[in-house]
Amino acid sequence: MALRRHRLPRFWLAFTLGPVLALVGLVYWWERQLPARIQQAADAGRLEDCLRYGDQLSALSWLPGGVPQEQGRCRRQRAEQLWQAQRWREALQMQRQLVQSPAAGPADRQRLKQWQESLQQQAISLFRGGDLEAALRRLEPLGSSSAGGLADELRQIWERNRLQLQRAERLTRQARWWEALDSLNRIDHPWWRQRSAAVRARVQKGLDSLEAGEKQHDVHGALPHSVDPARLDALVQRRIAAGMEEWQAFEQSCRELGGKVVEAGPDSACQR
Repeated sequence: MALRRHRLPRFWLAFTLGPVLALVGLVYWWERQLPARIQQAADAGRLEDCLRYGDQLSALSWLPGGVPQEQGRCRRQRAEQLWQAQRWREALQMQRQLVQSPAAGPADRQRLKQWQESLQQQAISLFRGGDLEAALRRLEPLGSSSAGGLADELRQIWERNRLQLQRAERLTRQARWWEALDSLNRIDHPWWRQRSAAVRARVQKGLDSLEAGEKQHDVHGALPHSVDPARLDALVQRRIAAGMEEWQAFEQSCRELGGKVVEAGPDSACQR
């Protein structure tokens, strides 16, 4: 009876470890088969099978052996397929996996860099053509770490040009021609320059009219005398201190002194 109790733990130990050892053996056997299967799939052009076997081999990397070059070849070919199909995000993801693997070479890293630069150049081209949203979408596959700075810069340039045109339109309605021209000259985006052409034409017409008026004054005499600048400045400063916008304060103060706002060259004056 004592002998049977002594042998029982050994029986349960063998019963428990047996399936575990069998499973380890099966996994080891499959890991040994994967390099050949990867090579066969690569040679046959079955890239999906090749990649699937490669992922399995990577999951078993704790076993002796390594990731074969065939897996890198499959990733390289698959990344190229995705890029040609304009599946930018997937192509970059596959190429990054290749670059991070032991199968990568200098050419793989250079290709990843070229693809990233290509998307950036495409985004800039779309942006210069006036399609900000398409440009930002083209940058999305690069990820925020790679494209965030460029995307922010494009947004800032776009907003700055939009505001300059908006300001030029407002100044044009107020016949403040020289100030409107200054805003138009600050527009540095090709698409916004084209869009501002009509406003620029109106501004130029206003400047031509102003110049003609100045020539007429040169013939018939000088412009009317300006109002007292000290009194005008005091009224302007008082209104500004009360919270009024600077130009509005100038206009109202000029009218209060019996004057009229006129433009003389690049400056505005209050004259009777």
